[in-house]
Amino acid sequence: MSILVDKNTRLLVQGITGREGAFHTKNMLAAHTNIVGGVTPGKGGELFDPGDGLGKVPVFDSVKTAAVETGANASVIFVPARFAADAVYEAVDAGLPLVVCITEGIPVLDMIRVRAYLENKSTRLIGPNCPGLITPGQAKVGIIPASIVKPGNVGVVSKSGTLTYEVIDALTQRGLGQSTCVGIGGDPINGTNFIDVLAMFEADPETEQIIMIGEIGGNAEEQAAAYIAEHMSKTVTSFIAGRTAPPGRRMGHAGAIVEGKSGTAAGKEAALRAAGVQVAEHPDQIVELIVA
Repeated sequence: MSILVDKNTRLLVQGITGREGAFHTKNMLAAHTNIVGGVTPGKGGELFDPGDGLGKVPVFDSVKTAAVETGANASVIFVPARFAADAVYEAVDAGLPLVVCITEGIPVLDMIRVRAYLENKSTRLIGPNCPGLITPGQAKVGIIPASIVKPGNVGVVSKSGTLTYEVIDALTQRGLGQSTCVGIGGDPINGTNFIDVLAMFEADPETEQIIMIGEIGGNAEEQAAAYIAEHMSKTVTSFIAGRTAPPGRRMGHAGAIVEGKSGTAAGKEAALRAAGVQVAEHPDQIVELIVA
């Protein structure tokens, strides 16, 4: 099994005719993702042709129309930051169960409004500012390279896109496949957190152990540690990025900033160890801890 996406995912691409949308649509199709339509206002009725014999994708003016016409159950967003919040609203209003927002640079105030809008809605948002997710051999929604994954029983959840790729590749090189790999993004306000994904992995019978990649800033990792201690029966291995970051300076992600004594790598690592989590001191050690 897997979580969130699989061979039954019917995907829409919002922004399919833009540079990023077109490029990654081709890669998702090559990874056997069932892309049933794209959305670009003003280009409804056109066909998007990615080339290489991957088939043509119908383009619609709105998510609602696309969802009705195609039976889509998920959407991925590749639109500029100034339009991204509206793109999320549109997908939510169309009733899509899953929306993945790849766009980075969305203003925090926009995301506060999006989070409020999601309350009491049935849509799950992954991101923004994330690499998306992939279930090897079944569906790729976002930008995680399909060439580095293989089917297996290790679930991966991460704030960092680059570290996600590094760890997945290391797992694959050691013959350790993945059930699903989920990038939740590193912005201060996002749609899905560590606990949400950990709970799904805990309930998935095909996921036998889990890797959680966090980073400095905020308290999501401490909250995850408390959840793990109370609710998780599966082995969790973790790494916290940003151990050498100076206080008060943002490192990479908008949410990766240490203020005073809050959000430090040391504090997160201590909380995770107290919850029984295996904590790696550097990314290369993650796989070593799993195979030990």
